[in-house]
Amino acid sequence: MSRLVLEDAKGPVEIKVGNESKWICRCGLSKKKPFCDGSHQKTLDEEDGVIYEYKSDGKRIEVKMK
Repeated sequence: MSRLVLEDAKGPVEIKVGNESKWICRCGLSKKKPFCDGSHQKTLDEEDGVIYEYKSDGKRIEVKMK
């Protein structure tokens, strides 16, 4: 079964574990989920209201809705 999940966050969330910070992915692109690997940098120039698909090679395409 496949599932399409839409994410709208453009950055991680910080979680404090004692005195140490852990950064949790919210953009959905990290290869180290649940941890952030910086992949959200690709999302910073996305336009609001536009849906994008990210291919496995990291390329982004705009999804045209019918």
